[in-house]
Amino acid sequence: MGGLIDTIKLAGILVFAIPAGLAGLELALRGNTLVGGALVALAIMLVVIDHYLTTPGDVPGMVASRVAGKAVRDPDESEE
Repeated sequence: MGGLIDTIKLAGILVFAIPAGLAGLELALRGNTLVGGALVALAIMLVVIDHYLTTPGDVPGMVASRVAGKAVRDPDESEE
C-alpha cells in the first residue's frame, strides 16, 4: 500500500515541479539565467525534498513497518 501512496504523492509534487522547471528552462534559454536557474533549482528541490523529508504523517507507517518486521519472522529463518 505504501507504494501506491508514494506514487500519488510524487505525482502531486510533479504537478508543481514540472511547470516550474519548464518555465525556468524557457527563461534561461531566453537570457534571464538568474530567474530561470532559480526556477529549475526550485523544481529539483521540490522532488528531492519530498523524497528525503520525513513528515509527521510518515512516522506511524515507519513505526508500524519496524514493529511488524521484528514481530513477524520469515519462515526460512524460524526453521534454522
